[in-house]
Amino acid sequence: MFDYSLLHWTTFFTTAFLLNISPGPDFAFILAQTMRGGRRAGFMAMFGIWTGAYGHVVMAALGLSAILASSAVAFTIVKWVGAAYLVWLGLTALLSKGDIGADTGAGAERAEFRPGSIYRQGVLVALLNPKVGIFFLAFLPQFVVPGAGPASLQLLLHGTLIIAMSALIEPVLVVAGDGLTGLLKRNRGVSQWFERGLGAIFVALGIRLVLLDK
Repeated sequence: MFDYSLLHWTTFFTTAFLLNISPGPDFAFILAQTMRGGRRAGFMAMFGIWTGAYGHVVMAALGLSAILASSAVAFTIVKWVGAAYLVWLGLTALLSKGDIGADTGAGAERAEFRPGSIYRQGVLVALLNPKVGIFFLAFLPQFVVPGAGPASLQLLLHGTLIIAMSALIEPVLVVAGDGLTGLLKRNRGVSQWFERGLGAIFVALGIRLVLLDK
């Protein structure tokens, strides 16, 4: 079982790497949380994104993503909910005071950067993106090899490896983002413009999601 050729793995891992370095809502969310709350917040955001993405992998393996791909109503509902959530994140950033990395006191930091809250937001950012579900549904079956094992397990294996590949890329984003926090703490003006820039990116991503066709 799971007997694949070298060409199969080379093609798969190359494609998985290119997929993981493509910017999107996940990158923007991880970077935003890192800049606001440091490495701990960034890693919690990253774990949340991975969890949500893995939910799509499981649904693809179980065939549930086919419902999303075939039902216009289901697709539209998820698309609008996901877009509204991204726009809400964007507006929150746009209306903030630009306190990225600011020393606002332990109590305030815990209230704004609760790890559990950041993790749940990351899960939602990934789960509420129908494009991710449809991508896995269209992408993973291409690597199902007859005779290599049950199709559902092959889909689950390759989907898991795609997310595992993120562990080689996204932690670098967290560390790099955390390295900029010092600059933003010393320059409130830069902090405000950076926060607004991230907010604009989230709003743009939400609008792009609304315009997405199946």
